[in-house]
Formats: sequence, structure tokens, C-alpha cells
Amino acid sequence: MDIRALRYAVTLAEELHFGRAAQRHYISPQPFGRHIQRLERELGTQLFERTSRRVTLTPEGERLIAEARTLLDTVDSLTGRNRRRTADGNLLTLGVLGFGLAERWRDLTAAVHGHDPAIAFSYAELDLADQYEAVRSHRVDVGIVQYVGPVDGLVFEHALTMPRVVVVPARSPFADADRLTEADVSDSPWLPTALAHPALEAWSGPAADGSHSRGALRHPAAIPSAVATTGRIALHAEAASRFYPHPDVRFVPLDGPPVEIAVATRATDDRHAIAAVRHATRFLG
Repeated sequence: MDIRALRYAVTLAEELHFGRAAQRHYISPQPFGRHIQRLERELGTQLFERTSRRVTLTPEGERLIAEARTLLDTVDSLTGRNRRRTADGNLLTLGVLGFGLAERWRDLTAAVHGHDPAIAFSYAELDLADQYEAVRSHRVDVGIVQYVGPVDGLVFEHALTMPRVVVVPARSPFADADRLTEADVSDSPWLPTALAHPALEAWSGPAADGSHSRGALRHPAAIPSAVATTGRIALHAEAASRFYPHPDVRFVPLDGPPVEIAVATRATDDRHAIAAVRHATRFLG
């Protein structure tokens, strides 16, 4: 069972409104609702009564939400103890989206170790849908993510800016273009990619269509192969042409807002090692 879905259900029990509950987790109401429906199917019971005007807990929902709160308290307690052990060893779990900081990673680690040589990292892979929630929920201590605006509970340090590109099949009429605009490609078939935040949808423009579909891609590394296989097009960052080269696709510069890469940490995390990472990222920027 997905712990995140339990958190969503508890929030919905507090708000009794899908829009407000989804906003607290910085996702759109549609995928939020799908998580609730999937949880109800897994539990084999209806937790919430929905009408056009209101949301209420069912009697079974009241019982299960109380149990979910107890379970989540236990999970958070375990996470807190793990954080204290991690703090003692200066070991941080680093979540990385795609190519992360690209060629600047060595510069960041050098700056971190210049501040404190004892800091070490373990690795976790982030995806387009969970890149912020993984940090907020304590699954990782530090996240290298795409920044599109503030997220409640997180602190972002800007690290890198790069142009965005559109990934097109090599046989596409766009493959030899020097540069494209959104108008050039707005009517093209887009590869659905998962998006974690409403601001990412705004940034993505026409590429946001299908971002909440069940088959939406979650991993940046998979995009070039998916473009080559399906013949659809997708957004990426300029560094993708170096980190994910593919003989059957082309990476064409696309007008519009650039890709902002940032290092995300929890606003409440005041550990020495986290302060060192923030300071090193500011130095890098």
C-alpha cells in the first residue's frame, strides 16, 4: 500500500474538499482523486461519500482514517529516528532527478567537502511525479529537482540554468530545424510525461497534455527511447543530448522558459550537513 495515498486520505478527511486537499500536497485534483479511488479499491471499502456539493466520511472511512493516522505517526517516528542516526554519521540520502546537476556535480561535491569532508551521500532516484514529495516526506534528505516555483515546506537553492529542447524523431520534419517555437510544435503528438506540480504544467505548455494519464512517463532518462519508439515528441533540457544520446532522435532548441535546476531541502531541517549543502549550492550558483 502506498503511504502517500494514506497521507492524501487523511488530508481529505481534514479538508472534506478534493481541491483544497490536493492543493496542500501540490498536485492537481484529478490525480489526487485517482490516488483516493485506488486506495479504496485496495482496502475494499468506500472511505468517502461524494456528491456535487460535499464530501463526507463513511463510517468505515472514519475508522480507517483513525488507523491511518496511527500508522503515519509510527512511520514519521521511524523516519525521525533514522534522521538522528543519519545526522550522527553525516550521511545524506540524495534524490536525483534525471541527470541531476549534469557536469556541475563534481563542483558541488567539492564545495560540500570543502565545508566538511565527512559528509557523504547515498543515492535515490527521483521521478517527475514525486520529485518534491520525496523530500517533503523524508524519503530523501536532499533533492536535485527542476524548480518552477515555491513548494510548501521546501527550501530551494538555485544551482543551474539551461535551455530547454524538444526531443523529436530523427525522421521528423523538425529534426533539422535550428530552433523551434511552441507554435511550431503545438499541434504535434506529445509524449505524456508525469508532472508533479501545477506550475510544471504551465512551464510545459502544449507538452502538458496527458500529464495525468496512467501511462505518463516518469523518468527523464526514458524520454529519448520513448520518442524514438512512438514517434511522438517531448520536452527535455539541453544536457539530455549529452547524457541520453539516441541515434533515432534529435534534440532541437525550443523557445520558452529555460530549465532551472535546484537543490531542495526541507525548511525545518537545520542539520549541519544540510547547511553545508545549501552553502555549497549557493557557491556553485
